[in-house]
Amino acid sequence: MQVIGLCRFSYPAYGGFQIEHDTIEERRRYLYNPARLEERFRLFEATTLPCFKEQTDEDFQFLIVIGECLPKPAFDRLHDLTAGMKQVKIIARKPMRHRRVMKEILNAARDNPDSPCLQFRHDDDDAVSVDFVERLRIAAIEGEGLMANNRTVAIDYNQGFLARFDAEGIQAAQVFRPLLGVGFAMHVLGRCEQTIMNFAHHRIGNFMPVVSYPDAPMWVRTLNQFNDSPHARNSTAELSPLTPELEGEFIARFAIEQDVVRRVHSAT
Repeated sequence: MQVIGLCRFSYPAYGGFQIEHDTIEERRRYLYNPARLEERFRLFEATTLPCFKEQTDEDFQFLIVIGECLPKPAFDRLHDLTAGMKQVKIIARKPMRHRRVMKEILNAARDNPDSPCLQFRHDDDDAVSVDFVERLRIAAIEGEGLMANNRTVAIDYNQGFLARFDAEGIQAAQVFRPLLGVGFAMHVLGRCEQTIMNFAHHRIGNFMPVVSYPDAPMWVRTLNQFNDSPHARNSTAELSPLTPELEGEFIARFAIEQDVVRRVHSAT
């Protein structure tokens, strides 16, 4: 079954952000602020890419959506970071309505629209477990009857970590957060044009069944100064430096190495 992931990398859409701007020009200035872009690149390099490079099931697509107006140094840096990742496809679009353009991109990526597929959304500053794609396929088998009888079914891995990354390393706390939007996917039947980006993740249970898996930590959500969500940006979560045991778990489950985090976040 085809597995398609979608990641917006500073794409200046109309809508789609909790931080609002009056014009696209204002949104571009915010998204392409050098300090913001630097933070996004550091998190993308040390947090997001490692887990997708190490997926136990390599048969997936990872679509990275950017604006046609992304500054060239950022465009080149993104290409350099993802070079050699066969799953990655960078897609440039002019500013459009958020839901419309994401729906078009996801549906265009389907190899066979008459067959079901699995779709996931992913922010450019988060991580999922290295067995995320493998477990999505297992979930589709386990929920075969439910998924055959519903156009769409959400799959939610609701246990993970909140974390901060900086030059000192990683601070984290294990949490339970249903429908957070990371470690989150959707099974879509053939001939259904709805996509995971058609729905607000925290309200998706209003529109379809949700299969939840609370058995293991499946994601890392970073807390940083440019989080779009005010709950994350202003979080007062109590985080602690990784213990040796957790440091090993971050490597084993997310391919996140604390020495790499320190190096990337210390770069000048």
